[in-house]
Amino acid sequence: MTSRGPAFYTQTRMGLGGRPFTIYKLRTMIHKAESLTGPRWSVPGDPRVTRFGTFLRVTHLDELPQLWNVLRGDMSLIGPRPERPEFMPELEKELPGYRKRLSVRPGVTGLAQVQLPADSDVNSVRRKLAYDLYYIQRLSPWLDLRLMLCTFFYALGVPYARLGRWFRIPKVDEVEQAMHAHIHEETPRPARRSA
Repeated sequence: MTSRGPAFYTQTRMGLGGRPFTIYKLRTMIHKAESLTGPRWSVPGDPRVTRFGTFLRVTHLDELPQLWNVLRGDMSLIGPRPERPEFMPELEKELPGYRKRLSVRPGVTGLAQVQLPADSDVNSVRRKLAYDLYYIQRLSPWLDLRLMLCTFFYALGVPYARLGRWFRIPKVDEVEQAMHAHIHEETPRPARRSA
């Protein structure tokens, strides 16, 4: 509507066990947005996002075609967001445990998505990783149902802060404390040297 090019956008993402798949979205950026820069994260106020694309992103309507990915078995409704393979080597190097996200199907929405803004750099991914691992450790139909309801009401304009209270979504400090303790439990202690 506001830029030339196809309405739908496809991209390769990493799925369960690291298997690549094609994700479907409504295009929110200018056509061939990365042709000059190569793969990179979107940032707040990104000039590549079209006027109509901004609306689609704010309402999350650009994610609707991913229901086709759910039907195909590439994704689940709830789970960690699928990452692009171009970013995986750097993220695995910078963030211990990052590959654990691939132990479940990626999701259209999830615990990290209902609490945090979109990724823009490695530090934002570090925070989301804590949420993804927290979700994987506490995987349950009850948590999935609460996250689905939270996502639905957010799409209607209810702020996440209020939804978190309504649906008892874990708070930031609760998630980060739990994951900090988990990381320290998993970190092997150096072997003691004999004198």
